[in-house]
Amino acid sequence: MTTVLGGVRLSPLAYLQHEETATARSEYFAGELFPMAGGTSNHNRIAVSLCSALDARLEVGRCEVFSGDLKLWVADYDLFTYPDAMVVCGPVHYFPERTDAIANPTVIVEVLSKSTRGLDQGEKFAWYRALASLQDYLLVDQYRVHIDCYHKLANGRWLLTEYTADDEIITLESINVEIPVRQLYQRVDWSLV
Repeated sequence: MTTVLGGVRLSPLAYLQHEETATARSEYFAGELFPMAGGTSNHNRIAVSLCSALDARLEVGRCEVFSGDLKLWVADYDLFTYPDAMVVCGPVHYFPERTDAIANPTVIVEVLSKSTRGLDQGEKFAWYRALASLQDYLLVDQYRVHIDCYHKLANGRWLLTEYTADDEIITLESINVEIPVRQLYQRVDWSLV
């Protein structure tokens, strides 16, 4: 479902102002709002475990992790989204005169849900690739042990590595971090799947 407030497409600034007082979060694409569905407890468990694992392994002062509360701004597509986690290396670049919308992530993480799986694997990844800073894109399935890690090669192509066993180690080359798959799923309640 999309929303155009008052029958008029919103500018990026109008969207950001709207989002400050909205009772529910929305993503933004080319002037339209896309209300976000609520997450599941397993979705949240994975996102928290991932942010904790990244934070514990990142070199202090070089890179930092941000949770799903911050927006991502993709200027080439007039897009604001809320990834589940982002890592920025070096100075953080924001949407002009804001501190709630990052424009230069090195790593983007999405925890897949039934309602967003296709978008996260398809169009969003295409949009995210417009970010020159992006080097790794991680898609974490919350319904089974399955992680897709896309890494940008020197020639600009993307290499997919799949992780499907809890004894594997995820390698995020751009930030020199390894995370055991088991750690991301350690708190998941599989009876809820």
